[in-house]
Amino acid sequence: MSAPHVEQPREHREAAALLADAAARARAGAGGLVLLRGATGTGRTTVLEAAAEGAAGHGMRVLRARCAPGDSAVPFAAALQLLGPVQGFGEPEETGGEREQGALLWRSLREYAEESPLLVAVDDVHLADAPSHRWLVESARHVDRLRLPVLLAVTERSQYDVDPPAPGFTHTLSPAVVHTRTLAPLTAASAADLVRTRFPAAGAAWVDGCVRAGAGSPMLLRALLDDLGDPGRHPAVPETTAALYPGAYPAAVSWWLDSAGPGTAEVARALAALDEAWDGTAGDDPACTAGGLGGLLAHLAGADPARVTGWLTAMTGLGVLRPDPHGRPRYAHPLLRDAVLTGVPAARRRAAHRQAAEAMLHRGAPIGTVARHLLASGPVGDPWVPGVLQDAAGIALRDGRADTAAAFLRRALDEPLPDERRQRLLTELGSLECAGPGTASGISRLTEALRLPGAPQDRVRAALALGTALAGRGEARSAVGILRAVAGDLGDHPELTGLLRSACALLSEQDQAVRHEVYRWLCDTAARRPELIGPAARALLVRYAVTAGLTSADDAMRQVRALLAEPADPLTEPFLLGTAAAVAQWADELDEADRLVERGLAGQRPDLLHPMHEALLDVRADIAAARGEYGRLPAEPPVTVDAGPANAHAHTLVALVELGRTAEARRLADGFDLRAAPDSWQLNRFLYARGVQRAAAGDTAGALHDFLECGRRQSAREVVSPVVTPWRSAAAECRLALGGPREALALAEEELRLARIWGTPRTVGRALRVLGTVTGGRRGLELAEEAVTLLRDAGAGTEHELVAALVARGRQLTAAGDRSRARETLREAAGRAERLGAPRLRALAEEALREGGARRADAARTGSGALTGSERRIAQLAADGRTNTEIAALLHLARRTVETHLTHVYKKLGIRRRVQLREALGGD
Repeated sequence: MSAPHVEQPREHREAAALLADAAARARAGAGGLVLLRGATGTGRTTVLEAAAEGAAGHGMRVLRARCAPGDSAVPFAAALQLLGPVQGFGEPEETGGEREQGALLWRSLREYAEESPLLVAVDDVHLADAPSHRWLVESARHVDRLRLPVLLAVTERSQYDVDPPAPGFTHTLSPAVVHTRTLAPLTAASAADLVRTRFPAAGAAWVDGCVRAGAGSPMLLRALLDDLGDPGRHPAVPETTAALYPGAYPAAVSWWLDSAGPGTAEVARALAALDEAWDGTAGDDPACTAGGLGGLLAHLAGADPARVTGWLTAMTGLGVLRPDPHGRPRYAHPLLRDAVLTGVPAARRRAAHRQAAEAMLHRGAPIGTVARHLLASGPVGDPWVPGVLQDAAGIALRDGRADTAAAFLRRALDEPLPDERRQRLLTELGSLECAGPGTASGISRLTEALRLPGAPQDRVRAALALGTALAGRGEARSAVGILRAVAGDLGDHPELTGLLRSACALLSEQDQAVRHEVYRWLCDTAARRPELIGPAARALLVRYAVTAGLTSADDAMRQVRALLAEPADPLTEPFLLGTAAAVAQWADELDEADRLVERGLAGQRPDLLHPMHEALLDVRADIAAARGEYGRLPAEPPVTVDAGPANAHAHTLVALVELGRTAEARRLADGFDLRAAPDSWQLNRFLYARGVQRAAAGDTAGALHDFLECGRRQSAREVVSPVVTPWRSAAAECRLALGGPREALALAEEELRLARIWGTPRTVGRALRVLGTVTGGRRGLELAEEAVTLLRDAGAGTEHELVAALVARGRQLTAAGDRSRARETLREAAGRAERLGAPRLRALAEEALREGGARRADAARTGSGALTGSERRIAQLAADGRTNTEIAALLHLARRTVETHLTHVYKKLGIRRRVQLREALGGD
């Protein structure tokens, strides 16, 4: 079935008008020559055929010839296509040489012209045999001189190719003899008109894709539309020719390459291979801009660099290439690039990428650009290749492109490698895969790495990564078993053995039974062979004593500070820093804990899975929660039911409750089936957080169940100190509300006993507050007063507990009949809660005021109107893009002060990210 008629574009209509005028003059007896020039695919043949049809319609006789490369060896092949058999032509004894043969042909042409006006249409004259070429030039002179009714209409390819072209058809003719028209490539508007003429209902994106893949060529565009058909078949223009049927478009591209010559085809395909490797990369390679690319392509294709650079410029002008935002000339559409590569054998494409990688490496290209070519090159076998890929993986990882880094490392493993280097690469790749969705493949690679022979430190790194991955999947026993087995194989390496002991202790936190075994083993070793227990392991024993309620905050900090002052082994230092940071956070030494976390994270290698990395991030979240800086906590983390809740889920749940975002809190609390969750400390944290959410929602019985279950699990783990999860205080309040004052009193008294052992204002103040509420009466008021005094003197970081203590004191004063002091206390609580950005506490204070008969407190001040002058000034500077350091320098403040002000701003504006500041400030 023939394709529907497509309206001629403007670029063709102008050339057609020139031919029509020339044909009219020829019919009037004043013939001449019209030369249509243009690049392949610009429609020379289409315009010539349309002119021939128009001339025939006006009574002109049309003589046609289409030149082809195969005819170049046959003298006068093109001329004989025009004139047919010529009497006497071809008999050597009669025709003589070329001059005599040309005279016979001219005489035949004159005879045709005497019968009727002629249109002599010669397509692709640049492919004509040499005698025909010379005859046509001479015939044009005769027609002009004799003013015959003959129009010679000739098309010629005029594209800039890598191979220098032969002289053009008119180079020996006077400009007065010939009318020349060069067909320009289609403009984007003309191409879009052609698409919409064919498919009027096509969407803008589909039309744009067709225009770019057509690359300014009517030939390519029409072939593409034939393949695509109705837009419903292809909602988007595909990027590979495999999606096209019947294949007119790739055939048209192949014809374009063939007509351009072998030099141009080689360069075009080399550029397509480079273009493939550029996908998703930044243009930071000067060798890949138009100026530097010519030399590289010339090297790959064995061509003249100057000609290649000219070709790039010409192809960009035609629309075949377009500069990307980085200045690299790239194919106008991925489909065009794929069509250029169609038919190129896979081995040849791989070889092109190998050559490109090596050439670019020698030219100083960025490692990532070289590595992208190696991804497509297949194994090379040269010793430089694995190093380039590993370096590129490191750069990609630092830029946050873990998937790209993993791809580079997988490719490096395809090269021949010694066992030691393969082990290191497997450890790095397995670590990356375990940190992403490919946990199973990552564990397989880490297992393979551990089996390979290697240096003791490399085996330990592989074991740490594998243990971390297994513990993350809830297989803490397997993880600890692997670490202990490797420790037993190490022999005389006490520092590495100590490192593995520390890792065992840390990973055992994921399983209650394993934790008992590991800490018993660690304690026994410390008692029998203390020289085998390094600073990191001793810090873990301090941490264990803290959670077991066996030491005070002052004593624990004295011990960890002494351990931090000892010489640290680089391998064990992360364990020491992370453990010390956790103890410092519990001791309310929050600034010191912050510094320790940052030191620990700075020492982590992003390409190696390490058990301390997640632990450090957990401590960072614990610090933010202790300060009440909910804006520093992550946004609501995704719920992965199989993995169970993480520490981040627990903190986020509490933050949502405190911020009054009850629906989000309920959704997160209900997102896990805790019956199927692994038995870990994170589960216990989440149980406590869910109890907080249920209590705030009025489900006191459900909250009590969660608090008691958290306590049961924590006690089974020998974690009894309220510094980790103050479940007894929370359960005591629920018991009291449900009518169990005796049980509540027992829980609250035990909480205070343990809190006094630890001795920080936060834990003691909280326990005093709850015990005062449970006790009631004069003694209860005394306990509440003691809690307020202790927390008021504690300084920053305990503001949340102080507000809760003020509310409890206000209620006690109301119950004692001292309404004046009660209102004063509760108004102070409401004001502090407002400044703190804690809507739930504010609501509790206001409720207590109403219950005491006070007038309603002022409406909660939220939004930009609630900001103080300092807060507004700092917020505006942050919204303008200033960093905290810049703001501190500008306003002569400490950076911590700026951070604190911004935390208050976030709470008052109800936002969680810096990028939301401008809208929040302007929308109020």
